Amino acid sequence: MCAIRYTLLSDGSSDKALIPILTWLLRHYLTNCAIHPYYADLRRLPRPPKLLSDRIRTAIELFPCDLLFVHRDAEKQTTQMRRNEIERAIATASEAVSLPSAICVVPVRMGETWLLFDEGAIRRASGNPNGHVSLDLPDIANLEGLPNPKRILYELLRRASGLRGRRLKKLNINKCIHFVAEFIEDFTPLRQLPAFAALELDVRITSPLITVNL
Repeated sequence: MCAIRYTLLSDGSSDKALIPILTWLLRHYLTNCAIHPYYADLRRLPRPPKLLSDRIRTAIELFPCDLLFVHRDAEKQTTQMRRNEIERAIATASEAVSLPSAICVVPVRMGETWLLFDEGAIRRASGNPNGHVSLDLPDIANLEGLPNPKRILYELLRRASGLRGRRLKKLNINKCIHFVAEFIEDFTPLRQLPAFAALELDVRITSPLITVNL
């Protein structure tokens, strides 16, 4: 069996929750390969690079891989503007180091958008899988239009936990978000979202070009 290593370079620590999504996509197009993900956490460096091109270069030096995912939230920019920004940074970084194949990851607004569709995963991640409080998840077709997906996911996790008072304050929301991504077994419903569809298309096109380790 072959194996590929991929590295995710993202905006912040909570975006590590994208790894289960990326691994799920790769398994669809590299069915006979073992997938080994790495998360490029550059915050612990003595002097973390600020420019995206420098961050890409550093990520590759510290986390060598066969495929690089570069994540930026769209936030107030259009998806295409963010993609253009990433592609320019990749081109600049490639002048200094040899880069593997690279794919842009640009959720609309923020990565939490792609975790708001699986009620069961949210309940499990909250630590209260058998809870019955109504969560009223947003319609999946409208996810990319939500102004603040992170705030919505935070509130859903708090509500699903059933906790109150001091116990609720002690709930580690960032850790819960990672659990949501890990507990989702099927990301197929996201295919109706344009930003996710664009990511999957890039994965499908790039997968045959990846040099794998045997």
